[in-house]
Amino acid sequence: MTSLDSATRLARLNELRAAMKKHKLTAYLVPRQDEFQGEYVAAYAERLRWLTGFTGSWGVAIITLTGAIMFVDGRYTIQVREEIDGGLFQVQHLIEHPPHQWVEKNLPKGGRLGYNPWLTTMADAGKFSTACKASGASFVAVTPNLIDSIWTDHPDRPTEPVFLHPLEFAGKPTAEKLSDCAKALTAAGADAAVISEPSSIAWLFNIRGRDIPFTPVVPAYALLKKRGKAELFIAPNKIPDAVRENLAQHVTFKKPDDIEKSLLAIGKANTAILLDPASAPNQIRRIIEKTKAKIINGNDPCTLPKARKNPVEQEGARRAHVRDGAAMVQFLHWLEQTAEYTELKETDVAAQLRTFRETSNLLADLSFETIPASGPNAAYPHYHATPTTARTLRQNEIFLIDSGGQYQDGTTDITRTVIIGQPTDEMRDRFTRVLKGMIQITLLKFPPKTTGAHIDAFARAALWKSGLDYDHGTGHGVGSFLSVHEGPARISKASHVGLEPGMILSNEPGYYKQGDYGIRIENLLLVREPETPEGGDRAMLSFETLTLCPIDRKLIDTRLLTREELEWLDTYHARVWRELRPMVDGPLANWLTKACGPLR
Repeated sequence: MTSLDSATRLARLNELRAAMKKHKLTAYLVPRQDEFQGEYVAAYAERLRWLTGFTGSWGVAIITLTGAIMFVDGRYTIQVREEIDGGLFQVQHLIEHPPHQWVEKNLPKGGRLGYNPWLTTMADAGKFSTACKASGASFVAVTPNLIDSIWTDHPDRPTEPVFLHPLEFAGKPTAEKLSDCAKALTAAGADAAVISEPSSIAWLFNIRGRDIPFTPVVPAYALLKKRGKAELFIAPNKIPDAVRENLAQHVTFKKPDDIEKSLLAIGKANTAILLDPASAPNQIRRIIEKTKAKIINGNDPCTLPKARKNPVEQEGARRAHVRDGAAMVQFLHWLEQTAEYTELKETDVAAQLRTFRETSNLLADLSFETIPASGPNAAYPHYHATPTTARTLRQNEIFLIDSGGQYQDGTTDITRTVIIGQPTDEMRDRFTRVLKGMIQITLLKFPPKTTGAHIDAFARAALWKSGLDYDHGTGHGVGSFLSVHEGPARISKASHVGLEPGMILSNEPGYYKQGDYGIRIENLLLVREPETPEGGDRAMLSFETLTLCPIDRKLIDTRLLTREELEWLDTYHARVWRELRPMVDGPLANWLTKACGPLR
């Protein structure tokens, strides 16, 4: 899965250890994220991949003078062992055995753990600092970044200009958003806030960017004030005249290097500055602590309003999913007609799906790199196909494709699992249990403030009955022409944020049999306004399904479905047919009619 050979990996580790010795470090943190703490990063920030060969979207390595430990979550426990050199790196589960716990147990007394304070959040820095104290070691900020000092062919930072996100898609002007944020600052007792999350910057100022593949966020920092203009720290060559003129009334543009000067200036007064520990780089805290300012730990004031899609954004999401559903129907019909007679590689299939999405002439980009996984590759939840490693689709094997599109009116994310040929009884059993979980989440009615942790088990119940499970969350938030992975709400065992009307979340239970096949079915859901069910006495939230695409009938064992589940499936397919039929004709229309026929 990677072109890094063992000799190259060892040479890079040794170069890093030589740099560590110059700073008298015992160990050094190498996180996946960039200075904006993003899951998706530009090429210049792929430091963990450069050092280890790991291509996943989340992880962290701890490099010592004599060893190296790689921490990844459940999505990558199989993949990481394929991509890194097991002779050079140990592997630990990021959730079950967090890296700060490793530090507490293994860093020697008097040891020095180095880190880059721009690449480490306040929250993570706090955990590592506490762990170091417990082991008698020191947590040491080191700048510049040690990886950058040895990465000789380091890519340049992107220079793509940002662009406006029109009100017809944003639904709310920047002035109104800034006013709402000022009220949030007052409520928090803060005079100002540093916004460091790129999707918050993009949402707040109604701008989008092209720095990061698939994710049109704007990597920048902003200083919001209770009164007066906001300050936006971004390279001048990235601000076209149209954007500058549009925001001139609300924003003062400054260079990225000016942020320390601005923080020191505002900190001279007896001000209170809000920082979100989950997203603010620890270096921001370190700068402010040089001043008289008081730091208030709180949530990014953009996070919740960004997640609660306004009516314009909701309607845009519906339009985007109809468009995306039509592309998926074209694709599934093509795959069924082609896979039996033509040799198809995973990358060929992914390219064909992109072509179908592009026929709308409204696709801005994919929302992430498509995951086209056949047979045993489908057992990797975040499988990465390359032209040199792509597998050929084979008869009587499962094929899983996880994909999505970025449209100006909405972001899509859909997974469908199909059978090429005929499934085994076990495949049909596992697929139907995953489907039951997906349906049970969709059918839920739940009181306000219910969290993802409260409802996650509904997706797993049918699997648990047979001693089965999956090692990833059931759902994540999705942005509006922003990141396909958006906080703060999720559907997972560890999510304690209440679901609110307007939030869009994925619903994607799965099952993975290592070395054989994998199954995942994913729809996006919109949280509806609360309504009181007939005969009830409390208003309940519920979900509206946004995704429109048939589910493979060959893999469904109807005997395992309840009457309610069958009724939902037939109703869903009838809706898919009704909304997508006007967009297709000829053989494709006939295929859609058959794919959406009733099962009862």
